Amino acid sequence: MTATLATGSGSGSPAHDDRPARNRRNSGGRAPHRRGGRQVIPHIILAAFIVYFALPFWWLIVASTKSQQTLFDGKTSPLWFSGDFDLFSNIGALFTYSGGLYAHWLGNSFLYAIAGGVGATVLSVLAGYGFSMYGFRGRRVFFAVVLGSVMVPATVLVIPLFVMMSGAHLTNTIWAIILPSMLNPFAVYLMKVYTDEAIPPEMVDAARVDGAGEVRIFARVALPLMRPAVVTVLLLSVVGTWNNFFLPLVMFSNPQLFPVTVGLGALQSQAQVNTGGQSLWNLVITGALISIIPLIVSFLTLQRYWQGGLSIGSVK
Repeated sequence: MTATLATGSGSGSPAHDDRPARNRRNSGGRAPHRRGGRQVIPHIILAAFIVYFALPFWWLIVASTKSQQTLFDGKTSPLWFSGDFDLFSNIGALFTYSGGLYAHWLGNSFLYAIAGGVGATVLSVLAGYGFSMYGFRGRRVFFAVVLGSVMVPATVLVIPLFVMMSGAHLTNTIWAIILPSMLNPFAVYLMKVYTDEAIPPEMVDAARVDGAGEVRIFARVALPLMRPAVVTVLLLSVVGTWNNFFLPLVMFSNPQLFPVTVGLGALQSQAQVNTGGQSLWNLVITGALISIIPLIVSFLTLQRYWQGGLSIGSVK
């Protein structure tokens, strides 16, 4: 027995560790998990999607720097720059074409997108907050109608809208685009769902007990918490109105009222007729590039407001 104790506790021989090898490896030198294969496949998929979505934009940038001769000569790669750099000359020709008609189209798009987007955001925020915070008779029925409206394609409603606007003598006016753009059932649904998660009813009840009115509760308590959803609805509404093509195509016959989408479509049709379809293509491509710059700037500017709403529901 004495020999056994001396052998186990002596300084010359290390003590025997009866733990399994797996436990010893995890406690001492932790072996790294081999997750290389699991991480590579998602990165490859994401890279493929990035290339898929970025390639048309890259082609648009490259094509905007070419003249109408080098654009179709076939001597240069369509995805790389040519020897000449005609971007600024193309921009100058675009804004001087037909007395600066493109600048007028661009201003119309800003007017329709801002007015329609802000109007849709205000109505959606108020409607979503009302559906979430107030119990009134017929709330479920009305909200079911809103959900049903989300599933109706917007193009189906263009002809009925044209009949209504024509009866009200609003065709060929800016209201033919602004008024329909202010109605967004999906935005109402989004605001209702977000308000349910972001604003606890107890907080609203506490504000009422403290004597705050409904308008003050909405402005001081609810609206700051709804900011990420408000910015999301605003961007979706502005982008949807900016990119709308079919509605202004039906509502307008006056080129002075065209947004940039319909204007570029008309310019493209004219380019296909004149001189084999190549005389105005550089203006069409340059105009398309300029028309998406405001949307990119809007997303880059307002994306920080989205990040503020990512933690909703993480803290109870």
